Amino acid sequence: MKIGFVSLGCPKNLVDGEVMLGMARDAGHEITPSAADADVIVVNTCAFIDSAKQESIDAILEMAGQKKDGKCSRLVVTGCLAERYREELRKEIPEIDAVLGTGEVPHILEALQPTRTPMGAAVPLKLFRAGDFPGGATATPEAPTLPTYLYDADTPRLLSTPRHFAYVKVAEGCDYTCAFCIIPTLRGQYRSRTTDSIVREARALAARGVRELLLISQDTTFFGIDRGERGALARLLRQLNAVDGLAWIRLLYLYPTTITDDVLDAMADCDKVCRYVDLPLQHASPAVLKRMRRPGSRQTYTRLVDRIRRRVPNVTLRTTLIVGFPGETDADFAEVDGFVAEIGFDHVGVFTYSHEEGTRAFDLPDDVPAVVKRRRRSALMSRQKRIVARAQKARIGSEVTVLVDGPSAEHELVLQGRLEGQAPDIDPLVFLTGCDVEGHRPGDLVRGTVVGASGYDLLVQPFS
Repeated sequence: MKIGFVSLGCPKNLVDGEVMLGMARDAGHEITPSAADADVIVVNTCAFIDSAKQESIDAILEMAGQKKDGKCSRLVVTGCLAERYREELRKEIPEIDAVLGTGEVPHILEALQPTRTPMGAAVPLKLFRAGDFPGGATATPEAPTLPTYLYDADTPRLLSTPRHFAYVKVAEGCDYTCAFCIIPTLRGQYRSRTTDSIVREARALAARGVRELLLISQDTTFFGIDRGERGALARLLRQLNAVDGLAWIRLLYLYPTTITDDVLDAMADCDKVCRYVDLPLQHASPAVLKRMRRPGSRQTYTRLVDRIRRRVPNVTLRTTLIVGFPGETDADFAEVDGFVAEIGFDHVGVFTYSHEEGTRAFDLPDDVPAVVKRRRRSALMSRQKRIVARAQKARIGSEVTVLVDGPSAEHELVLQGRLEGQAPDIDPLVFLTGCDVEGHRPGDLVRGTVVGASGYDLLVQPFS
């Protein structure tokens, strides 16, 4: 059969989708990028915040329309929304033929096959909103136990990223109890892969032309701790650093309390490990952090950043913050605003709080008006824009190494790429000016000089 696949959400969800694609390919199915040509359509969904749920629902409805009007005869819904709302989805969108939660990835081949008993006769579509799916964590009666699935180096996988970079999930699940987060319910308890499995996968990816490896999990610095293996991440980094063919190894999602000196030392010592720390701090006010069930304060986070900068010279720092959490006062916001100004992060993502059923924070009154949330987000982003503008001005004239991603999406005669301190999809870009577009392939490393900036992006003139 021809399988069409739509994957939404974070890179961790993307890896699950790639595993399902690999299983389908190895079973003899053909993968098609066109939903109109697909015999079966799979929608791999996200359910982290309200906007992600809405995007997933919209995608399901769009593909249900393809099933109604086109060649498609079967619609499969997988991922976090399926884990969280399987019964609601079946009831409200009867065009769905199969639903697989996050722990049911290996069952994708069964889900692709037609069944004798349809899950519901087709009915005219109606428009749904994310709010039409209540119930949160209690909405999965057929999956009362937490997911335990974890892929390994021998699992089939079909990359959907550009061939020169790939995400590698080093662990699954989460043991933290952050008040705003539903992930532990959707993904289960933290469980690490073995070091051998990850290194074998890295070698196989490098042999296929992957140049940049991005290590991901809910808390990448917790890797191995669940298995009683202290220092496992630092040892893993040093082993990956020896894998032939890799140019960059990047860590994403580092929890503030599990960043140890041995990991920072490995980052500083290993030439392939990017000096890049992705540190989702969420806030800086002790009162808000306490209600979020997060550790630390502005003072402890400042000390952490100082320690990182001491041990990893020229490190790039990225963080994400939430504004408008229940009970956030003007004074609390001033605390996080001052923190951003003091630290001078290289990259900052700011989200407005989304009141999500099934989380501990759902019982708290959502008492920060939406207009205030938006105003606070805008204020933080304006401050960050000024910080970035100053930093970019200081970089003009410096020599840098750029990983080429390919032709610019805006102009085919301009190449775009990234610096060591820029992760794909979430960080700004580098545009290479005055270079031979045909002379550089995705994954090439190019040396050049920073000659200017355009918004958050940099302009680099390659050496002749």
